[in-house]
Amino acid sequence: QVQLVESGGGLVQAGGSERLSCAASERIFSINVLGWYRQALGKQREFVATITDGGRTYYADAVKGRFTISRDNAKVYLQMNSLKPEDTAVYYCNARLTNGITWSDYWGQGTQVTVSS
Repeated sequence: QVQLVESGGGLVQAGGSERLSCAASERIFSINVLGWYRQALGKQREFVATITDGGRTYYADAVKGRFTISRDNAKVYLQMNSLKPEDTAVYYCNARLTNGITWSDYWGQGTQVTVSS
């Protein structure tokens, strides 16, 4: 079991910045893929960004050029710049691990980001 705890978030003005952090109970370098997803009120959870253990990053088109995902030995981060009201959502940290045969997904409890216009 991997436990994930997010921090950061809150109320931000449009055009502003915010950084989310996610600490894992497992050593970061042992996690194959770390990512961020978000869920707006009344909508399905959607992909935001991921980073692999090799450092490759992937972004949703909606956040490309504005958000940056990174990781160090302890945490994974999501730097969010030029925030828009449509970025308002609960943001979830995700960890994916494989034993070479199957993949396992783990989720944090989520942190609310509200962008005011």
